[in-house]
Amino acid sequence: MKFQTRSIRQGVERLMTRIGVDGLFREFGDDLPLRSELFSVDQLERHAESLAEWHQIDQRRGPDRLLARLAENEQVLLDAYKVVTEAVEHNRRISPASEWLLDNFHLIEEQIRTARLHLPKQYSRGLPRLLNGPSAGYPRVYDLALELISHVDGRVDAESLRSFVGAYQKTEYLKLGELWAIPIMMRQALIENLRRVAARIAKATLNRSQAGQWADQFIECAEQTPNKLILAVADMARPDPVLSSDFVAEMARRLRGQSPALTVPLAWIEQRLGDHGQTIEQMVQSEGQQQAVDQVSISNSIGSLRELEAIDWRKFVEALSIVEQTLLGDPAGVYGGMDFGTRDDYRHVIEKTARRTTMTEHAVARQAVQLARQNPVNPASDERPAHVGYFLVDQGLP
Repeated sequence: MKFQTRSIRQGVERLMTRIGVDGLFREFGDDLPLRSELFSVDQLERHAESLAEWHQIDQRRGPDRLLARLAENEQVLLDAYKVVTEAVEHNRRISPASEWLLDNFHLIEEQIRTARLHLPKQYSRGLPRLLNGPSAGYPRVYDLALELISHVDGRVDAESLRSFVGAYQKTEYLKLGELWAIPIMMRQALIENLRRVAARIAKATLNRSQAGQWADQFIECAEQTPNKLILAVADMARPDPVLSSDFVAEMARRLRGQSPALTVPLAWIEQRLGDHGQTIEQMVQSEGQQQAVDQVSISNSIGSLRELEAIDWRKFVEALSIVEQTLLGDPAGVYGGMDFGTRDDYRHVIEKTARRTTMTEHAVARQAVQLARQNPVNPASDERPAHVGYFLVDQGLP
């Protein structure tokens, strides 16, 4: 029997080849979606505190690896989209997660373009990189995004993100550049998660398509030449196929309740599974569970990408910045009443000063406040030295 699914097989074979040689997957442990034990808010905060204690910063400058990763993620997502699209065009059944991928792919493409726009070349080289753990070599703040996503199954909102970052800073302060990088890193990590789910979707689509091909052949054989059905089953068995849950579930769905002759391929599958202590029913149940969790992961990740657009990142950064909280102690009481642009200019001076010295950003901000306190406000004299700005953008800077 001639099948019309060659393009599906070729597309997924390209995808599988890419996954197989992708060393970055191995650096994160495997190609599984970012899905760990689900944490409550309190558990997330405790986890953030433990991460702050565990993280070690690499003082050496390293290559920017995020742009290359984004490009690979985009290609895998595009390949997976094509695989699922072609399956639909050939009237093959797809999973609910696959439908989410199809319905929201325009949003995913838009988010990838936004990520590339906000992630210029060498951007991440200016951020503290990790020395230890599976994300070694990547920015610390990117690992925070990965960790948060994995413990909320992709469902991130402003409050959970704020409490997670705030808890981390109880032990270790993030730099201003890291706080401003959070929306970029969250988008990058969510795209990473979508890539991993999409890769699983594509592999499952291939397995179901292959099962559908064999089912078509068995049904046709049972109707026209039932005496040759055993030979058709032998053809399937000869290459020793991997009996994945999606393959088995699709085969069972297609053949059960049909001609009695079709119990022959199902019996062979049952026997093969039995050699490994499994049954068709267990595989069908496993497939249903896998489809459910993949649907939750992809829907949560897409929802979180939308949530990122609604967050006021200026307020977010200022609320979490230790530099901002320190400068609000301006003895003259002027800093807090300034507009955002002026306050941001002050913070940029602190960043530049910290980079040129061995001091932290927090230490620079604290020093500016301490110097201003040494010059109490006196209406009869120059009041400028009582304001932190005198030491950041005026004559007191030296």
